[in-house]
Amino acid sequence: MNLKPTPAQAAFREEVRAFIRDRLPADIRAHLRRGHHPRPQDVVRWQRILHERGWAAPHWPQAYGGAGLGAAERLILLDEIQRAPAPVPLGFNISLLGTVLLRYGTEAQKRFFLPRLAQLDLWFCQGFSEPGSGSDLASLRTRAVRQGEHYIVDGQKIWTSSAHVADWIFALVRTEQSAKKQDGISFLLIDMKSPGVTVRPIVSIDGEHHLNEVFFDAVQVPVTNLIGEEGRGWDCAKYLLVAERTTVASVGTCWERLGYARELAETTVQAGRRLLDDPRLAAELAQLDAEVRALELTNWRFQLDPDIAQHNPAYASVLKLKGTELVQELSALVGRLAGLAGLEHRASAGADALHPLAAAVPRYLFYRATSIYGGSSEVQKDILAKTLMG
Repeated sequence: MNLKPTPAQAAFREEVRAFIRDRLPADIRAHLRRGHHPRPQDVVRWQRILHERGWAAPHWPQAYGGAGLGAAERLILLDEIQRAPAPVPLGFNISLLGTVLLRYGTEAQKRFFLPRLAQLDLWFCQGFSEPGSGSDLASLRTRAVRQGEHYIVDGQKIWTSSAHVADWIFALVRTEQSAKKQDGISFLLIDMKSPGVTVRPIVSIDGEHHLNEVFFDAVQVPVTNLIGEEGRGWDCAKYLLVAERTTVASVGTCWERLGYARELAETTVQAGRRLLDDPRLAAELAQLDAEVRALELTNWRFQLDPDIAQHNPAYASVLKLKGTELVQELSALVGRLAGLAGLEHRASAGADALHPLAAAVPRYLFYRATSIYGGSSEVQKDILAKTLMG
């Protein structure tokens, strides 16, 4: 398989770089370059700029607000957004729910939700994980009982990213008991403003509020908000999880963080010499460079060869597992290079008033969670073992 970019692909990369250079607000880029998470208003602002060009949902058909780009162009676009760095279009909206709606949604659901997802008029979060379930997603206990034209939803979700800013949630709920626990699960869209929905914050180890508990107490959900068939929500979930695991490889983010680490090593002087002059650090940077290149090539193979994606879904687990390991190694390296500045107290000032390296250690701590979300590393290893054993 030829992985060398074609002239058209190279030209498209230059087009994307020029667009980002001209349109990405400088304050957003500076905020992310220092290692901070994008603020909600930054995500909305940048996604709407991308949407003007049709690039907020590049893989969607043009009829629904996308660009209809091919796999190679989508990879290039995502790579350049992450390298900039700029906020990636909200994955819950675009890569996950949007992808599911295109395959399983009714025409009415597509017409109503897809434009709002692309424009970020509606911010969705993902309601999959539950207390006590761990990585066994199919053991969920949140129930939805149909009463006339509504479902009555009761239960709890946990580790729900951005639920405190979200307008809606897409959730897996149990609509019937079955001998096989994957059966009887349904995929519902729930308005977060519905009576009976309660959100409680979870502050994670990095000191930030990304996560939440979400409680449903007799929440009424219209039957028209069911995606796909009742009791067949596991089909939607599997389709969504493959999309999630391929996007969390985060090749562009790895390149951006590696470049940032190299920049720190070149500009930080201790005892009269640059950190980069230490041969051990130079060797570590070279090894990480080689590993990111290998991840990038693996990602290209998976995305551009439909036979691989169709016949060997474990490839997605390779991307998820190795992408997780690399982003953790790179965040640890940046944390080491930041030294004491990375430990600056964060509660005393706004993010942009802190030392430029103050986000280094909190970002390292945040990335410990990549071993869990999108399917834990242990689950990915189980998938790979089963594939290798035949």
